[in-house]
Amino acid sequence: MAEVAGADGSSGNGTHTPVRRKKKVYTQLWFWVLIGIASGILVGLFAPGFAGQTKWLADTFVQMIKVIVGPVIFCTVVVGIASLGNLARAGGLALRALGYFLVMTVIALTMGLVAGNVFQPGAGFEGAPNPADVEKAGEQAATGGSESGLIPFIQDSLLPHSFFGPFVENSVLQVLVLAILTACAISSLNDGLRTRLVSGIESIAQVIFGIIKIIMWAAPVAAFGGMAYTVGQFGSASLTNLLSLMGVFWGTCAVFVLVVLGAVSWAAGFNVFKVIRLIKDELLIIVGTSSSESVLPRFLTKLQSAGASKQTVGMVIPTGYSFNLDGTCIYLTLGALFIIQAGGEVLPIGAQIALALLMVLTSKGAAGVTGAGLVTLAASLQAFGGEFFTPEAIVVGLALIVGIDRMMSEGRALTNAIGNVVATLVVARWNGELDRERLAAVLDDPTLVDADMEAAHGSAPAAGDEPTAEADEVARREKVGAGS
Repeated sequence: MAEVAGADGSSGNGTHTPVRRKKKVYTQLWFWVLIGIASGILVGLFAPGFAGQTKWLADTFVQMIKVIVGPVIFCTVVVGIASLGNLARAGGLALRALGYFLVMTVIALTMGLVAGNVFQPGAGFEGAPNPADVEKAGEQAATGGSESGLIPFIQDSLLPHSFFGPFVENSVLQVLVLAILTACAISSLNDGLRTRLVSGIESIAQVIFGIIKIIMWAAPVAAFGGMAYTVGQFGSASLTNLLSLMGVFWGTCAVFVLVVLGAVSWAAGFNVFKVIRLIKDELLIIVGTSSSESVLPRFLTKLQSAGASKQTVGMVIPTGYSFNLDGTCIYLTLGALFIIQAGGEVLPIGAQIALALLMVLTSKGAAGVTGAGLVTLAASLQAFGGEFFTPEAIVVGLALIVGIDRMMSEGRALTNAIGNVVATLVVARWNGELDRERLAAVLDDPTLVDADMEAAHGSAPAAGDEPTAEADEVARREKVGAGS
């Protein structure tokens, strides 16, 4: 008697064939993030007073994400390095990554300088910052001033003061240093103990990813709050004098992504447009929250599922969040020139190059969180000092930018995120740790990573989701096989 396949894809003999089902649109995170963004825009336009009170939704979401970013980076880096069992191999991977980051940093800073000189967004600026912006800019300048200089950077930003302090203070760079030291120590142990320790840390990471699953349910609400506040605050305001800066910045970021990263991707054997399509969910979350940190854990899972090795992903992504901030670099040089131009001054080319070289250092260690670019800009200008950037000029210049910094922060975060994803795939290719066939398949069909993403960051497909044609074919073959 012929056996008939069950509705769940199992045959009558009790065997089960996994069936990949097509998720309905309303069960996917990106759909609800889009709903949140659209709703936020509408509320910002038609109820700006209420919208001004919604910023806390996005801030709270980013705050909760920051709670687990440190542990995620620590676990991921330790597992990535220690599982190799070979420090020389890990060191080679790190050197390739840092070399790539340095080249991209120089290119991004140069593009910001070129754009600022060609379009001169601050030339002929007329207007004065409001008192609230001046006060906020003064706070940013004070913070930046305390962080300027190479030695303070090493002592205060790079090296931790205690083992648990970086986790408490959410210092990404210091957590990274601790993770590397811990991984090196574990790598020196005998294989049996090393394997058990790595397995234990992986188990802790699974718990952390479980926390992320819960937090990510709030992403659409955070996107609503962030967009409502932004549109309500600036949507109807007169930003004519600053639209040029915003347009030049976003345009420069677009050129960097499409031309520079596009060329790098092409040379590495993949298409940057397909990469952007693969990470569209994460980019939408960044648009809503203005923070690339909010999607760091998701990138770790998605890139590994796309074919990059666990070791490469675990090393490059967390390191890139401090050392490969392409959007922030564009913002730094462009913002500095804007401040000079708005003050009616001219910065000689030689001084511009010197400033860019300084920013190669000051741009490192600035995590991809809202407002970090503004603090880093203040630190860079104060470190440069001299006749071009007096303390008063820095405060006034920052006050001009601070009103639109959130809208520029989204451009920084998006560019930083795309740059780090491309960097991971490129370094994996260089290191021979990229499954190119898997990557090609995933870029052609991004749904191939859905199972891994759901397991780590989201719920399983809802009951009643429509089967794909592939699933129907699997069931049909099972029936044919059962009847033969």
